[in-house]
Amino acid sequence: MRQKSGSFVVAEKTRAKGRVRIVVAAGVLIAVGLASAQESKIAVEVKTVSVLATVRDKHGKIVADLTRDAFKLEEDGKSQTIDYFAKESDLPLRTGLLVDTSLSQRRVLEKERTASYSFLDQLLRPEKDMAAVINLDFDVTLLQDFTSSRPKLQAAFEQLDTPRMDSRRGSGPGQGPYPGGRGGPGGGGGHGRGGGGTHLYDAVYLASDELMSKQQGRKALVILSDGVDHGSKVTLAEAVEAAQRADTIVYSILFADKEAYGHFGGPAMGPYGGHGGSGGQGGSYPHEQVDGKKFLEQISKQTGGRLFEVSKKETVDKIYAEIEEELRSQYSIAYTPAKDTAPGYHRIVLSTYNKDLKVQARDGYYLEPKAATEGAGH
Repeated sequence: MRQKSGSFVVAEKTRAKGRVRIVVAAGVLIAVGLASAQESKIAVEVKTVSVLATVRDKHGKIVADLTRDAFKLEEDGKSQTIDYFAKESDLPLRTGLLVDTSLSQRRVLEKERTASYSFLDQLLRPEKDMAAVINLDFDVTLLQDFTSSRPKLQAAFEQLDTPRMDSRRGSGPGQGPYPGGRGGPGGGGGHGRGGGGTHLYDAVYLASDELMSKQQGRKALVILSDGVDHGSKVTLAEAVEAAQRADTIVYSILFADKEAYGHFGGPAMGPYGGHGGSGGQGGSYPHEQVDGKKFLEQISKQTGGRLFEVSKKETVDKIYAEIEEELRSQYSIAYTPAKDTAPGYHRIVLSTYNKDLKVQARDGYYLEPKAATEGAGH
């Protein structure tokens, strides 16, 4: 994770080719390394594709006592053998909280702050789980990197505040919405799709690519926002894809103040068009404008999470309790894809033989082109 002046710095999509690294691509663990300084080929080993799942009965109650034989798994319509099965309640958890502190959230921010800390205080187990706190408005700021320290997390939540009206354009000439005048992924400098605004798509991209992708094991990103995006440099498709590539479940809490906008949800959000996902390989999304709720619903569903909407009956504290229950009741299922699996996006369908049960899991995963083509020869 790189930081500058307490804020995220956008990472280049193209890393140095000579760097030895571990890449976790949406459930596919790919070990990448150089055989020697003289060799240009990269050795690749595709190990497993992992799927975290929550199961409910027809009444919506979580079912936590299933066995391996209860599940069936398909990739791109073809049946797969489940190689690994476990209940995840005892495994470490990494949770990122992404809190929208834009002006549209100013009247609900205090509720978000107190409920979020209470959630982490109950969720985190000593010496096992960790959490990070990110806020977004005109910039995307990492307030606290992953830690198990409750005092540090408390201090991070105390920093959450709405921006000043005179802070929307950055702090110096040539600067765009990113610190240091850097452009978003794929584009440099201080130009882009807009100056100020709520950079929600950028925040999801950065949290996934720069924070969550560096973690191992179970990972969840919780977004508290009205879903409204203004001025992001990445597209909706890139934001969703980044979360999928980071092997991260996204839970969205739609906390909308109807009076903050002239009408609920605001206008259709974010210029979304032009190019698809960052890899250009499969899994692209329809080129259309979407509103805030639809974005949060889409990213949650496709990563195996859920969308919650705060109301008088469904309070943010109650929602956090539901998320905590899900994270404590997950199944971990893994399989090995065929060696000749093509690069790009591959759809996963996980279900049970009992038609009365509903499985909540990711829609698919990405296989990197380089990993697929070069790994086939090893």
